[in-house]
Formats: sequence, structure tokens, C-alpha cells
Amino acid sequence: MSRLKDLRKVVYKELNKMEDKDERTAAITHLNGVALAATILAKRRGFDPEVAAMAGVLHDLHAYKMGSYDEHEHKGAVLAREILEKMELTTPEETDMICSAIYHHGDKLLVDGAFDELLKDADVISHTLNDPTKAIKEKEQARYESLCKEFGLG
Repeated sequence: MSRLKDLRKVVYKELNKMEDKDERTAAITHLNGVALAATILAKRRGFDPEVAAMAGVLHDLHAYKMGSYDEHEHKGAVLAREILEKMELTTPEETDMICSAIYHHGDKLLVDGAFDELLKDADVISHTLNDPTKAIKEKEQARYESLCKEFGLG
């Protein structure tokens, strides 16, 4: 079995504890959407697609688990490290990359490391393309426009 499949089992076990079925469905949809977008971006930008997908699957888990987005990026990085180290799925370098990306993914107006940027961009793709009728958040507009240029989207 792949590392990603093993990780998804743990993530889904946590998400299945959510009482509200609609919120649970939205959480699964978002985490998988970010994982898919991260995989595509990783292939394009020269990163390991599986590691990128793992970051996508974990990036908002703390928020969903706790029911709060309060400092979810920073707390989520801690949770991701605990999960990855307990499961022994990643090398220390991969764990550091994933946790750094999760830690920084809310800083859409700042530029961080290349892998951090990949997760931010994957999150924006999910936010903007999952429901094209929703308005694009101001803090995501420039990133969205840059991604459209990168992929040749009108």
C-alpha cells in the first residue's frame, strides 16, 4: 500500500468523528481537492507528487478535528508532525517540508519556500475552482491570476 493511502486512512478516521455529515463531506472534498492540486503542481514544479499530496491531505486536518480555524496552520503543522512521525511514513526531510508548508499555507500574501508555495497554490486552486460561482478572496486574487497564467487558463 502507498504511504498516501496509509495516511488517508488515519485522516479519514479523524474526519469520520465529525458529527455534521455536510461538514464532513466538505472537509473530505477540500482535503482531497488540495491533495489533487498539489499533485499536479508537484509534477509541474519538480517535487515528489506523493509528498505534495500528503501535505494536501493534512493541511487543514487540525481545523476540522478541533472545529476551529484559530491558528490552524501552526497547530496543524504540529499535528501533522505527530502523525507523520508516529506512522513513520516520511523521511525527516519530507516531514519538515510538509510541516513547513502546512505552517505557512495561510500566508497567501507572503512568499515562502518553493514547497510552501506549492501548498498555498493548491489551496487556492481548491478554493477558487471547486465552486467557480464563489467570489475569489482578495488575499487569493493575485495567486489565482498567477496560477491561471501558469496553466494557460483564460
